[in-house]
Amino acid sequence: QVQLLESGGGSVQSGGSLRLSCVTSRSTYRTDCMAWFRQIPGKEREAVATIDSDGNTSYNDSVKGRFTISQDNAKNTLFLQMNSLEPEDTAMYYCAADRYGGAWSCLQRKDMDYWGQGTQVTVSS
Repeated sequence: QVQLLESGGGSVQSGGSLRLSCVTSRSTYRTDCMAWFRQIPGKEREAVATIDSDGNTSYNDSVKGRFTISQDNAKNTLFLQMNSLEPEDTAMYYCAADRYGGAWSCLQRKDMDYWGQGTQVTVSS
């Protein structure tokens, strides 16, 4: 079983920055793909950014150039640096992991094998 714990959410003004962190507790299960998803109440969950075991990354078009996904394998931690935040970025953000898949294929998914509890990001205008 893989456990994921997010932190770093909060409230910022438009144009501000936040850095989300996700500490992963991995057992013997492989995780080829790590991802950040977000969900607004009443809307479908969407993948924001993904990274695979080779370090390849993929981004939702709405965040390209503003968000950066990275990982520290030594610390089993996934990050999402979010710059130039907009009110439209307001959502619950979830860390997720999947046993199989590359960065691009994970970006197309609606579901993953493992999920964190989420951290709220609120951007005010």
